[in-house]
Amino acid sequence: MLEERASFGSKLGMILATAGGAVGLGNVWRFPYMAGQNGGAAFILIYIGCVLLLGIPCMVSEFIIGRHGASNTYRAYSKMSHGNAWKFVGLLGVLTGYLITGYYAVVSGWCLQYIYASVAGQLHGDPSFVKSYFQSFSTDPIRPIIWLVAILLITHFVIIHGVRGGIERASKLLMPTLFVLLLVIVVASCMLPGADKGIDFLFKPDYGKVDRGVFLGALGQSFYSLSIAMGCICTYASYYTRQTNLLQSAVQISVIDSLVAILAGLMIFPAAFSVGVNPDSGPSLIFITLPNVFNQAFASMSILGWVISLLFYALLSLAALTSLMSLHEVSTAFFYEELHITRDKGAVIVTVTTIIIGAFCSLSLGQFDGLRIGDKSLFDVFDFVTGQIFLPLGGFLTCLFLGWFVPKRLVKDEFTNWGTVSGRFFGVFLFLVRFVCPLAILSIFLHQFNVI
Repeated sequence: MLEERASFGSKLGMILATAGGAVGLGNVWRFPYMAGQNGGAAFILIYIGCVLLLGIPCMVSEFIIGRHGASNTYRAYSKMSHGNAWKFVGLLGVLTGYLITGYYAVVSGWCLQYIYASVAGQLHGDPSFVKSYFQSFSTDPIRPIIWLVAILLITHFVIIHGVRGGIERASKLLMPTLFVLLLVIVVASCMLPGADKGIDFLFKPDYGKVDRGVFLGALGQSFYSLSIAMGCICTYASYYTRQTNLLQSAVQISVIDSLVAILAGLMIFPAAFSVGVNPDSGPSLIFITLPNVFNQAFASMSILGWVISLLFYALLSLAALTSLMSLHEVSTAFFYEELHITRDKGAVIVTVTTIIIGAFCSLSLGQFDGLRIGDKSLFDVFDFVTGQIFLPLGGFLTCLFLGWFVPKRLVKDEFTNWGTVSGRFFGVFLFLVRFVCPLAILSIFLHQFNVI
């Protein structure tokens, strides 16, 4: 039997939950690196412009579809399109979120392992030891799967307690904790000798590095950082009340997301430059470079180094968990509403199947050659297909759908809460959704495949 639809109980809970869905590991390992390598403050300014011109309009578009449909992402698109082919854009969002849940949980599980490793003092040693530790762990056939199961079971526990009792309550606890941990590590990092070089690296504008690729990189980062087209925003918006100011909420969430990304840069670069390490991107930054940085930066204060390392991986785990909650909810809402079963049963389907997906992705990073497609592991294939094909495609089609197919009157009613909030920016919003966003997303897509 289909359960009564829930809603967020407070504006704060709604903002923190949605922002938590957007804030994830990508804020920590991708944004700081891209900013540092692409002009520092110049990149940050371009990124902020991209959030305003691309991220916020796309987010508001998903808000409108989700709140209007008051159902899972697939059904929300179906309602707004009256069941025609546009409904499959919603299905694409559900599929994208579902696939990301599986392989994202692998990396999230690594974060839990590194909390344990920090507590047990297993991350101390020279750089070659730390590198071999990560390679040995990530390719192990058993240990990563244990942690993968652990973090998905934690996520499952939150999801089965519903929107208010689970997602909202957890977000009110996890997001402030994440910010406190982030600020503590930022302060510790910026107080290290030579930290000013890292701060300059991040914030000193270098306009000589700005070219077309930097603009497209900033566009892509704004798109991925805000979790556009994963189904998360649309699903969470389905729990919004009719009084929620959609534009204001999108701005607030974007500010939180961008602030976390910038603070992550202040956490990483001062510490790295204080010991002469030039940080790279991706898992190698999080699990190889930074343990070495902590070991060297706090060598004279080993206890402080141990504490900072522990806090850092706790922060990463919280960021991973808030993202997993939103991703899991996308699929859970789809299954329990479309199959007309309880939320608990829908959550079980998602948890069990994503554990299986994650297990295969994890095993593909080891010695299981049968889990490779060409020269890519199954993990990399999932990452490529969802991140470089499904996300841009979903965002592009959503903009075309809302901008050109959905009646303008309906869009304006949702945007202005039926005339109860200001519609001053509606014309700008519609212009961006109809013209700027599709062209920008198309540019990102073509650039990824070296067409432009």
